[in-house]
Amino acid sequence: MSTGRRRRGQPVSIGQLVPTVLDELGIGGGARIVRVVKCWKQAVGPEVAMHCRPVSFRAGDVLEAEVDSSVWCQQLKLRAPQLVAALRDALGDDAPRDLRFRVGSGL
Repeated sequence: MSTGRRRRGQPVSIGQLVPTVLDELGIGGGARIVRVVKCWKQAVGPEVAMHCRPVSFRAGDVLEAEVDSSVWCQQLKLRAPQLVAALRDALGDDAPRDLRFRVGSGL
């Protein structure tokens, strides 16, 4: 005999639900880049943050960042594994798996 009541599972925090909802709406990448921007300076350090900023995600887990000079671009390419590890510490599962740098004029 059914009472018409739905069985409830364990409560889920809004923080866990929001990324899923944003992904379903097709705007999850935008929310993800916002989380990266918020922790960028703390994760990569003030000197790197002064010369480089995160721009977008491409191919899912690759963070594209804009750098203010070709010299900094080359240096950051060499330091990419360290920067990814720092972002992983700060962001957990939201961290990129790789970084791509390009020289830009937006800084």
